[in-house]
Amino acid sequence: MKKVAVIMGSDSDWPVVKAAVEQLKDFGIPYEAHILSAHRTPVEAAAYASSARENDIGVIICAAGMAAHLAGAFAANTTLPVIGIPMKGGAVDGLDALLSTVQMPSGIPVATVALNGAKNAAVLAAQILAVSDAELAAKLDAARASMSAQIAAKDAKLQAEL
Repeated sequence: MKKVAVIMGSDSDWPVVKAAVEQLKDFGIPYEAHILSAHRTPVEAAAYASSARENDIGVIICAAGMAAHLAGAFAANTTLPVIGIPMKGGAVDGLDALLSTVQMPSGIPVATVALNGAKNAAVLAAQILAVSDAELAAKLDAARASMSAQIAAKDAKLQAEL
């Protein structure tokens, strides 16, 4: 199975990004995590992105706040799927990060999840990898069935209280 690269622009992103890593672990997906910056380590970030395919990476998740150019910088240097996690914070509480992540030019897409949406970024990465991995697809199906059962149980509890 290909690995998922989890990249964050700062160690301050880790408390949120950790949810992506935990979700990847739950699905049994190999991963690596790094701190790279589109602005402070641009050469290293570009080198990592451009060599990711050769290093057995299948999907890249990038988390960044404020200017949030990390996912776009990675997408500019690879044709692998890139998923951006815009991080809350800053003067406009993440709106700038959201817009910087989602507004990519034609031909250089970045899939974007919600502000601080690390868990969904990992689920989307799993879905991308599951296109060619039946075992991973089955894990995703089981996770969905579990969510459905949890909602049914909550509804049953509610109905008992009415």
